[in-house]
Amino acid sequence: MAESIEEALTLAERIGYPVIVRPSFVIGGLAIDFAYSPEDLARHLAAAAIVDPDRPVRIDRFLEGIEVDVDAVCDGARVLIPGLLEHVERAGVHSGDSIAVFPPQHVAEGDRDLIVGTMKRICLALGARGLVNAQFIVRDDGVYLIEVNPRASRTVPFLSKVTGVPMVELAVRISLGATLADLGYLDGLGPEPPFVAVKAPAFSTAKLKGVDPSVGPFMQSTGEVIGIAEDPRVAMAKALTGASLIPPRPGDGEPPLALLSIADRDKWGLLDLAHALTHAGYRLAATAGTRAALERAGLAAEPVAKLGAAPEGDEAGILELIGGGRVRLVVNTPTPRSGPVRDAAEIRHQAIAEGILCLTAIETAIAAAEALDPALTDLISAVRPITDWVPAGATGSPPAASR
Repeated sequence: MAESIEEALTLAERIGYPVIVRPSFVIGGLAIDFAYSPEDLARHLAAAAIVDPDRPVRIDRFLEGIEVDVDAVCDGARVLIPGLLEHVERAGVHSGDSIAVFPPQHVAEGDRDLIVGTMKRICLALGARGLVNAQFIVRDDGVYLIEVNPRASRTVPFLSKVTGVPMVELAVRISLGATLADLGYLDGLGPEPPFVAVKAPAFSTAKLKGVDPSVGPFMQSTGEVIGIAEDPRVAMAKALTGASLIPPRPGDGEPPLALLSIADRDKWGLLDLAHALTHAGYRLAATAGTRAALERAGLAAEPVAKLGAAPEGDEAGILELIGGGRVRLVVNTPTPRSGPVRDAAEIRHQAIAEGILCLTAIETAIAAAEALDPALTDLISAVRPITDWVPAGATGSPPAASR
């Protein structure tokens, strides 16, 4: 905990960058931000927070990795975990704004077992009776616990629908004195289904002009959508389509343009994004660093001038290009330095003003681009009632705990 900007800078150097900066009191992650250098930290504290002994700021090490959301029902002696949710975006995006997949697709069985075992120990140690939510990070160097909340979370309705476990009803009955055994439910992690379910956040940027579409540690989503299918790709495409997080599908006319401006730390996903977009029928335009990375991989992209710079040669001005009607998708993952941050905000607002989908997390962009695969188009429209996937009677039958 830092009581001054100077103390915050000292603590951050000791902890090691990148760090998460948290004001003393926050709701929904508001005013939380990341800092990748002393300059980033000083800029954020000067702009967003008053730091003094009465209002200290918390400095945490930022651990990037796969985030896993866990909802459980505990009766004080047993812990029921209907399922685990794997976030598509790396840790650092608020869980309410993340795309989540059930069951996890990229978490090893050993890590799943460790998460379940840890969750059970924590719930019992807390003496919780009812709902408990926790978030974990899975990294190459281990599994980390971020936080535990002895309360309901926004993912409870989603998990209840796709598992058939009435979590709220169980929690209420346990609060009134019942046990999981009384209610016919076993201890541990429920079985994996023969399908994949995806939770996608719904945002208000399409209706509320001027709302920044960037995702981060503060929550901005106003709803959620469920996509279900045997094929994970189809489930993802359904969810993103329902949440309006998928760009327009190319038609018979001139190919639409995707404008890419990708930060260096996100360049690992650039080629996957570019290949998925071109396979779907998009042409690419890119700012200098992104375009150079594409050209090294043999991919062509129209040149775009940096914001505020005069276009040279065949370059297009970035705001003029967005307003020209050809761009149908903007993917902008800014660097944390102050100049690019301001530029990125102007680019995002211009895109929203033109009604263009703007994505700021590379993982979201890749998922959206892959959902445009022409092979999935007809499969997305195959809609079935949720009771076809999770029979209505499932809410009254105990799941067989697998771990």
